Amino acid sequence: MPRRIDHLVICVHDLARAEQNLRTLGFTLTPTGVHPFGTSFHLAMFGNNYLELLAVTDATAVPAAAPGRFSFAAHHQKFLATAEGMSMLAWHSADAHADAARFKANGSGAYAPFDFGRDAALPAGGTARFEFSLAFATDPAMPKIAFFTCQQRHPPELFWKPDYQHHRNGALRVVEVVMSAPEPAAHRGFLERMTESAAELAPGRLTVGTTGDQITVLSPLEIARRLPGLAVDGPPRFCAARLAVADLDATKRELKNSGVDFQVSEGILLIPPAASHGLALEFVEQRTI
Repeated sequence: MPRRIDHLVICVHDLARAEQNLRTLGFTLTPTGVHPFGTSFHLAMFGNNYLELLAVTDATAVPAAAPGRFSFAAHHQKFLATAEGMSMLAWHSADAHADAARFKANGSGAYAPFDFGRDAALPAGGTARFEFSLAFATDPAMPKIAFFTCQQRHPPELFWKPDYQHHRNGALRVVEVVMSAPEPAAHRGFLERMTESAAELAPGRLTVGTTGDQITVLSPLEIARRLPGLAVDGPPRFCAARLAVADLDATKRELKNSGVDFQVSEGILLIPPAASHGLALEFVEQRTI
């Protein structure tokens, strides 16, 4: 089966400031969470995927990368040396250890699986222990970004809480991730192996994944058409996330009342990347997907 989007990692310098900004954009965020490897985060949780707003908050706890060992936190330290924005894309996994073996066999990433746990505050009080396994995939042709699969090894009802899944802006889930690349077709093989699905090619465009769980890779010319004014020089990177909402008019009213600048064209509400820490946000009605 083609993979389902699990979450997007948006890497920022100042977590408290970024939290405030995303709340202004109408997102409900979880309390601050802390990883045991030097990063802290907030989540904007949807129906079955989420945004992870993440910062490096304890440089002394960041493990160095090593042959066969991908360092999640070190990747973000390096990413933040040049920019804020979306640094990684995670896909849902039922068995991350099997994914790691598959990635090694097909050349998508020769990294050991990574298991870790953390404690998290619950909406009604108290804490729960969350356990995860990750399998990482990278491509030398995409040096600034990375991919991984994420397996949750705890009961799902502990993690997915309705209190955190309702947002003033009406966001229901992430349905598409948009990337830029000088030659989109050049990344066909890696993305097909990563997502276990066939890519569709068109001039200046590559699409992989199923409707509602897609990666779209666009050339600079196509990015200029979809995201006017966005500079996309350099190697491939994540540029935008598209989110489904139930009522786009209600989303417009909420953002306008909060003083958020946005553009609307052909049924798409666009928040520019400057307002959302380097990642443009597109809102569309669920029925149009």
